[in-house]
Amino acid sequence: MSNNNIYTIGIDVGGSCIKAVLMQYCTSPKILISKTEKIRKRNPLILSEEVMNYLLEKFSLKYDDMAYVASTGEGEMVRRKTGHFYSMTTHSRGAQFFHKDCKTVVDMGALYVRAIKVSSEGRVMDYKMTGQCASGSGQFIENISRYLGLAIEEVGDVSLKSQVPETPSGICAVLAETDVINMVSRGISTPDIIKGIHLSIAGRVVKLLSSLKAESPIVLTGGMALNKGMVQAITELAKDSKYDWEMFTDPNASYAGAIGAALWGGYRYNKLKEKDNNFVFQKQ
Repeated sequence: MSNNNIYTIGIDVGGSCIKAVLMQYCTSPKILISKTEKIRKRNPLILSEEVMNYLLEKFSLKYDDMAYVASTGEGEMVRRKTGHFYSMTTHSRGAQFFHKDCKTVVDMGALYVRAIKVSSEGRVMDYKMTGQCASGSGQFIENISRYLGLAIEEVGDVSLKSQVPETPSGICAVLAETDVINMVSRGISTPDIIKGIHLSIAGRVVKLLSSLKAESPIVLTGGMALNKGMVQAITELAKDSKYDWEMFTDPNASYAGAIGAALWGGYRYNKLKEKDNNFVFQKQ
C-alpha cells in the first residue's frame, strides 16, 4: 500500500444515525464517498456492517485494503474496527478538515451541544456542554418539526421566513413541547414557532461559547449545522451579545465525527508503521 493509496474508513454511530466516510489519506486527504443511515428500529451492529460494505463495494475495495477502520460515538456497535476515538476528538479533527485554522468547534448533535476549544493539531484543549435536557438538541427540533408537519430538511428555510419569532420555554423538552402546542392553538405561524425554537437553542450555544471564552474561527459541526435557520439564529444572538466571532459550517458538517475518525486512523496507521520501521532498522 503506497502512501498515495492509504484508505481509511471512519464510522460514527450516533443516537439516531450511522454516518460513515471512506477517505484517501495522504498529504491532502480527501473524501471518496460518504453514507448516512437512520437507525430507526434496526440493529446498529448489523447496520454499521452494511454501511461499511456499501462504501467498500462502491470503490471495488475489500476490508483488507483498509489501512485503518476507526469508530467514534457508540464504538461497540462497530464489529470490524481497527480502533476507536472519542467523539470530541473526532469532531475537532473533522472541523479542522473543513477549516484548517479552526480554534473552536460547536458539535450540535441529536442529543446535546458541545463547545470545544482545539489546538492547532486538532486536539481537545477544553470544552463545555449542555445538560441532558432534550429541548436543546437536534432531536427536539426533529420532534417539533414532525408535529408541525414539516420534513427536517424544510425547517431551516421555514425559519428564515419568520417575522415575529416566539421563543418556547427552555426549561425542559416537555414544557417546551407544551408551549409549542399552545402557540399552534393561538395561531402563531409555523415560521415564528420554528425561529423561536432556533433562538432558544442558539441562546444555549452562545452561552457555552462565552463560558468557554471561545476564539475564532468557530466551526459548527453535526446535523444542526446544516440547518440554515439554526446557523442564522446563532449568528444573530452572538452579534446581539457583542461577540465578534467568525463562524463557519460545511456541506459535510454532519460527517465531522466520521471524517475525524478516518483522519486520526490514518495518522495512527502512519505512526505505527514508522515505529515498526524504526524497530526493524535498530534490529539490523
